[in-house]
Amino acid sequence: MSATAPSPAAPRHAVDLPRGLHTPAVARHITQRWLETAEQTGRVEDAVLIVSELVTNAVRHTEASCQLALSLQDGQLDIAVADHSEDLPEIDRHAGGTAPGGFGINIIEQLGGHMTVVPGLGGKTVHVVLRLRPEPDAFGSE
Repeated sequence: MSATAPSPAAPRHAVDLPRGLHTPAVARHITQRWLETAEQTGRVEDAVLIVSELVTNAVRHTEASCQLALSLQDGQLDIAVADHSEDLPEIDRHAGGTAPGGFGINIIEQLGGHMTVVPGLGGKTVHVVLRLRPEPDAFGSE
């Protein structure tokens, strides 16, 4: 009988962020440092920008703390920001007009992020999956 070693758990980091003026900056710093520690060098700036957009929205649209969770698997970064608002983002809203904001979803899409929103009791979690390195081609090379 042969035993196989369990596959290592995907690297993950989660942190509660208190609501405040500097919360997006703290989230950007945490993301950059965590990706550096995880030896991820591809698309760090894009990931940091996406985190900034998501956390800024959580701070702007809620009166409570939020949670940032980062996880890596197969060259993809899952950025998750959970907040205490049950209001869902207006996905079809296009930036423009007189209201401030509305650029985050467009920025995420332009960077190649795939966004999903998971509603929950007392809040929601917004996930963005971003590929940090190119997918291997049919021959296994990147």
